[in-house]
Amino acid sequence: MRRVWTAVLLLWLAFAGAATAVRPEEVLPNPGLEARARDISAHLRCLVCQNQSIDDSDADLARDLRILVRERLTAGDSDDQVRTYVVDRYGEFVLLQPIFALHTLVLWIAAPLLLIVGALALFLAARRRRPLAPAESMSAEEEAALASLSDSADSAHPGLGR
Repeated sequence: MRRVWTAVLLLWLAFAGAATAVRPEEVLPNPGLEARARDISAHLRCLVCQNQSIDDSDADLARDLRILVRERLTAGDSDDQVRTYVVDRYGEFVLLQPIFALHTLVLWIAAPLLLIVGALALFLAARRRRPLAPAESMSAEEEAALASLSDSADSAHPGLGR
């Protein structure tokens, strides 16, 4: 019995990844329109989940967006017109991949620019760091002076041996 449950669990896990949130009543009868709708939906962000496309999300808003995309396609809109309509209505955040434009330039160049600046700062800090000068040995006079100081300290405090 345990083997049967293990097999059922493995089969369920194997097919769980292939499941999408698109319900059968949402699917368009025209396979060409449905393929276009799936392609558009795969590139639109679920505004509730924010890390899933509307094609993969079970949220009610994602379902409404999927239906909206299919309605616009059925009405005769092109793929670009549908995307433009959705972006105009919900903002550019609805796109899973942000567009490259003047107002999003900071998003595209900030991370690489910060990485370059950080690497340059580390490089300059490493170059400016001076190695410590090697310790020079003491002269005979310095050794004698140190020994006399050490002897006078030992005689002043006899209980503090080394």
